[in-house]
Amino acid sequence: LVFTAEVDVRPDIELPDLSELKVSVDPIEINDDEVDAELQSLRARFGTLKGVERAAATGDFVSIDLSASVNGEDIPEAKTEGLSHEVGSGQLIDGLDDAIVGLSEGETKVFTTKLAAGEHAGAEADVTVTVKSVKERELPEADDEFAQLASEFDTIEELRANLEEQVRRVKRVHQAEKIRDNALEALLELVEVPLPEAIVQAQVDETVHNAVHGLDHDEAKFAEALDAEGSSREKFDADAREAAEKAVKTQLLMDAIADDLDIQVGQNDLTERLVLMSRQYGVE
Repeated sequence: LVFTAEVDVRPDIELPDLSELKVSVDPIEINDDEVDAELQSLRARFGTLKGVERAAATGDFVSIDLSASVNGEDIPEAKTEGLSHEVGSGQLIDGLDDAIVGLSEGETKVFTTKLAAGEHAGAEADVTVTVKSVKERELPEADDEFAQLASEFDTIEELRANLEEQVRRVKRVHQAEKIRDNALEALLELVEVPLPEAIVQAQVDETVHNAVHGLDHDEAKFAEALDAEGSSREKFDADAREAAEKAVKTQLLMDAIADDLDIQVGQNDLTERLVLMSRQYGVE
């Protein structure tokens, strides 16, 4: 017996001189508003809630009852009572915050929105919200006493200086990510990478499968969802292929760079990754 097998292989990639690669990013700049926002967030963590006898406003905390119906039919899974919600956080459903603002304790309002999940995902629903209570958050004064309460510092000036350094560290991480992304984009423009069609198609197929899996593989529902977003199946497929080609090209390019630089994985690297994963999953 004679067998002939045809398989995809990794393409040979000619890398440019990485030492000559140049990218630019914006410098790190910090303003007082950013430090004030961090201080405000810290004060909010130590704030207290106090009941008020007035209409709900943005920033208040309310206890609400919710129910929804589609074409007059109640949706059991959308019904809840005594739900705590921060007005203006946008954490629940579209239109809820606008409906709550102006309502006092015991008042009800009906508004229309699109359901984001469940059997009726994407459908127009009439949502009824009833405010059971309204509370506002009182913040502690930003003074030396608060600095001693909320941190290891004795003065508010020391606390602000520490918050400024925290903002700087976060921006430094974002800057490093931008450097990485810009360097990768520059390399993708410079380097020619032949793409194995079978690998690209497999990634496209996986993207399509994951998209329709959440809709019970119902192509009609998938088409409706795309239409609601102002898209189409043709555009979705084209975008999926473009994303797959870029992902495969990126992976092949990074593999080639890792080989070229002789990147090694040591015990410390493995331990660091295991520790990170254990924290994420809460497992020792």
